Amino acid sequence: MSKLSSTLLKPPLARRKTARKKKQTHSKMAFLSSPSLLSLPFLLLLLIFQPHISAQISPGSTLLATDLNTTWNSPNRTFSFGFLPNNENPSSFLASISYSRVPIWKAGTVDLGGTLQFQSNGNLRLLNGSGFIIWQSGTENLGITTATLDDSGNFALKNGSSVTLWDTFNNPTDTILQNQNFSSGKTLRSGIYSFHLTMSGNLTLTWNESIIYWNQGLNSSFNSNRNLSSPILTLQSTGILTIFDLSLPNPVNVVYSSDYSDNGDFIRFLRLDSDGNLRVYSSFRGSGIAIDRWSAVLDQCRVFGWCGNMGICRYNDTDPVCGCLSENFEASDPNDSRKGCRRKQEIANCPNSATMLQMEHTQFLTYFPELSNEPYSGGITACRTNCLSGASCVASTVLADGTGQCYSKLGNFVSGYQSPSLPSTSFVKVCGPALAYQPPSNSSQTQKNSSKLNARVIAIVVIATVLGLILVEVGLWCGLCRKNSKFGGLSSQYALLEYASGAPVQFSFKDLQRSTKGFGEKLGAGGFGTVYRGVLANRTVVAVKQLEGIEQGEKQFRMEVATISSTHHLNLVRLIGFCSEGRHRLLVYEFMKNGSLDNFLFSTGSSEKLDWDTQFNIALGTARGITYLHEECRDCIVHCDIKPENILLDENFNAKVSDFGLAKLVNPKDHRYRSLTTVRGTRGYLAPEWLANLPITSKSDVYSYGMVLLEIVSGRRNFDVSEETGRKKFSLWAYEEFDRGNIGNIVDNRLAEQEVDVEQLYRAIQVSFWCIQEQPSQRPSMGKVVQMLEGIVVIEKPPAPKTMEGSLTGISTSVSAISTFVGSAPAPSSSSSPLALDSFSVSRRNIEKASSTSTWNG
Repeated sequence: MSKLSSTLLKPPLARRKTARKKKQTHSKMAFLSSPSLLSLPFLLLLLIFQPHISAQISPGSTLLATDLNTTWNSPNRTFSFGFLPNNENPSSFLASISYSRVPIWKAGTVDLGGTLQFQSNGNLRLLNGSGFIIWQSGTENLGITTATLDDSGNFALKNGSSVTLWDTFNNPTDTILQNQNFSSGKTLRSGIYSFHLTMSGNLTLTWNESIIYWNQGLNSSFNSNRNLSSPILTLQSTGILTIFDLSLPNPVNVVYSSDYSDNGDFIRFLRLDSDGNLRVYSSFRGSGIAIDRWSAVLDQCRVFGWCGNMGICRYNDTDPVCGCLSENFEASDPNDSRKGCRRKQEIANCPNSATMLQMEHTQFLTYFPELSNEPYSGGITACRTNCLSGASCVASTVLADGTGQCYSKLGNFVSGYQSPSLPSTSFVKVCGPALAYQPPSNSSQTQKNSSKLNARVIAIVVIATVLGLILVEVGLWCGLCRKNSKFGGLSSQYALLEYASGAPVQFSFKDLQRSTKGFGEKLGAGGFGTVYRGVLANRTVVAVKQLEGIEQGEKQFRMEVATISSTHHLNLVRLIGFCSEGRHRLLVYEFMKNGSLDNFLFSTGSSEKLDWDTQFNIALGTARGITYLHEECRDCIVHCDIKPENILLDENFNAKVSDFGLAKLVNPKDHRYRSLTTVRGTRGYLAPEWLANLPITSKSDVYSYGMVLLEIVSGRRNFDVSEETGRKKFSLWAYEEFDRGNIGNIVDNRLAEQEVDVEQLYRAIQVSFWCIQEQPSQRPSMGKVVQMLEGIVVIEKPPAPKTMEGSLTGISTSVSAISTFVGSAPAPSSSSSPLALDSFSVSRRNIEKASSTSTWNG
């Protein structure tokens, strides 16, 4: 590997200035990312003072709960401040800042007449319909002149000097957004639950500001003497909860979300939910839902007070449910089991007849620093009798884990947990007798014996009848229903099992409409239709392509789909299924996490730039995928639309060619397309034979690939015409620069500061010019292209691509010409720069790897 420097590439003056700016930027980034600087104060300042564009709201502005469509929005409309329907109470409305209708900061709930007012005195307040103040910022008469909501989700009240006097980031409610700083003096609240960052670096969850039921962070002990100077908790955009402090040598990562380091159009946030659990969520733009990626308390039943006082948490299959301890208790609110239970008869009313209700596999939660006696080892009898005789003891738990320790509950609040896996027995004081749940019994043993035979007969008859009905239904389903389009939704659920065997899954249109949320999240559009993001019933993320101009019959469409689905290669996008219902024709593909290649080549706003090794591997992988279509399938498949938009990238940036096989699906009568003797591709990538009405072969794909390869090297669209190219077609201008040895003018500026394999780069340039030759016979096959890129075939200097004018006749007379391979590679010249050579030989070690070495000269 050698550094691609100005000595080799010789960019013009404008490009050298750009390169210097990029070098300075790289130097700054290297300085900021230095591990030795992570502990410096400026890193904290960098996190705190991040510039964000914001939208301004003038004093006197008011939002109405009756008008859900009017909101205060951030400049890019990512965040909005307004009213949302309250899911917990349909008759009320939630005033909040939201991301795609997912609340991330809450002011409070109001009735139908509620308003959110930014008053002229600088106060922000939330009023109920009766005029009662639900919440206010308390910033009146501070000189506030404007309010802003920026693209980070922070709502701020500022004075005339643009100084922030109050903002939501410093006054959080129950949520922390990614990159929002949360210091030790702040609190998240949700009902009676709260979340704190202690000075010792602990993250704690607290019930009623008294019981700490979860503790994690830098110190596992509550009695730690270690105090930090000013700890700050931040949820990184990568999904990692990190603690920063000036006294720490490096930031400490304390929590990783399950999707950490994943990228996409979504945000992450940390929220304290109403159930007392702290969770990290991810929410995709436009989805309106949040997916939990981490929970502080893995077992919900261990959240103190979740089922209320004297309530007990049990699991119903997989979900936690709340109930009462026994029949000695009744629900405090029959409509809400989480509000706990109460004794039917209070202990004070039966001081001499109190007994202990015994419950197996039950534990009463005891957390620091709850008021309780120190645990002691005394066994079941001592644990029961000591609590019964103690005036202040209301319940106790003895462990069967080998310690035999007994915990006494002295407070008036008891939170219970019952599970077959708990090695403990608990007791609670009740007014006797203790009424545990008992199965119902018959009035007499005689009646039980006399009815036993009849019960068995009835049970056998019922079971036999049910089994018979099930068999009949299964038979009807297999014979009739499964092929009926009306049952497509249910059929597709079973058909998902067939995907593992390679068979395409048939979906109904309603299935795909539901999985794409009404075709609401558009990923892109191309010549064959529009692509939408979808999530199948088994949570598989897919790309759904809604085909246009497809009017084939059901049988013919299925045959073509079967051909596409049977085409499997590492560098081809796999087809999962299809829909052919009425006029609807859709294809369901595997979802490519990193989108298409054009986003990385041409998008100026892309945050991630690909290095040369990745780009070359993408080019090589694309060539291998097309080679498979041309030379390794049972029938040659001509793609007809090779372009960067149809080259998709998976999570590891492996190239996968998409939209192959679709050319034969398009209706020849569609005015936008034509058969394989007419234009169907995309401007800039069409081979000349399209315009000459000549037969279309696999060499047409080779031409399109050559244009894509030239774009990968140059980082610009091949059909862009500018003053820099002398208003010439880019491919012709690029060859002229190549012929003069000015490779630096062709190569992407972003490669100037990278470690680049120069020989590899030069090969790619030569291959691109061989591929875009006007005459198909002069273009190599895709199999030969792969060998040329890998360095197996030595490449001679390609001839200049001709202009379109005057060349079509030559093309028509040479369609049947064949490629020739002669001679050996000429020795490189003694030029000091290998990029200035008229012909370029690969290194001898690459040649020796090939089983046979040949020279490509067209």
